[in-house]
Amino acid sequence: MVEDIRKMGELLQGQRYVADRQVLTSIYLATRLEKPVLVEGPSGVGKTEIAKALAAALGTRLIRLQCYEGLDANTTLYEWNHAKQMLRIKLEEQEQRTLEEKEAVIFGEDFLLKRPLLRAITESERSPVLLIDEVDRADEEFEAFLLEILSDFQVTIPELGTIEATHRPYVILTSNRTRELSDALKRRCFYLWIDYPSLEKELRIIRSKIPDVSERFAAQIATFMQKIRSLGLVGTPGVAETLDWATSLAVLHEGHLTGDAVRQTLGTLLKNREDIEAVLLDGKLDELIAAADNPTVHGPSWAS
Repeated sequence: MVEDIRKMGELLQGQRYVADRQVLTSIYLATRLEKPVLVEGPSGVGKTEIAKALAAALGTRLIRLQCYEGLDANTTLYEWNHAKQMLRIKLEEQEQRTLEEKEAVIFGEDFLLKRPLLRAITESERSPVLLIDEVDRADEEFEAFLLEILSDFQVTIPELGTIEATHRPYVILTSNRTRELSDALKRRCFYLWIDYPSLEKELRIIRSKIPDVSERFAAQIATFMQKIRSLGLVGTPGVAETLDWATSLAVLHEGHLTGDAVRQTLGTLLKNREDIEAVLLDGKLDELIAAADNPTVHGPSWAS
């Protein structure tokens, strides 16, 4: 158990996750009070990374359930290994056992395929981190089923009985807000909104994740990202794209933003043709680079 918010910040920082006070407070309270956290925000701002960093910081297992349209309870809880059951039935044909005895064998845990939710409930070592990713992509029927799991953390399997969690998992749900989630689900969770980062925070993220990039170059990249997000593009790039772009520039041994360097690497930053054309149109790229050449970042001085 993490004893205070400061310690939580140190643990996440050790995993190179840059978190502000609001994020730290939400995650700390969630772990202490055993409440799920619903994290909403645009794509690519680090929602999923919270769960990954938390699992690594706590030294526990990360169990991920990726949601999608049509997801149902069986897919997320368990299935029986029918092929293995059939093989066992054939081996049992010569055994002098009753039908009840044979059923008890083939419907034992050795034949159970545990899916993410059941794995999270039956984790025996310590509380895992359960990431329910992009819950907004799942149907409302699955969301209703999820309410029961988050309330009791127990599952009833007809052949085995009711299984209760030995260690309640730490639960992180993420949503890109492709649809509105129910009030019932939200009431069961702490709520956290993560937006695109400020200039200062984005600089910290770049420096934390890619320490080989110089302070000045990182400031140029962060400033460029702030400006490009103000253009109203179809696909606004998030922090994930920032890091892909900065890494690509570092691999190409670039130490300063130039028109050629940006043109060659725009595909790591922007993911559709219309956005690329908009940036390259009528000298817009030159304006963005010029603005990035004069970053205004509070903090350590890199200009001296």
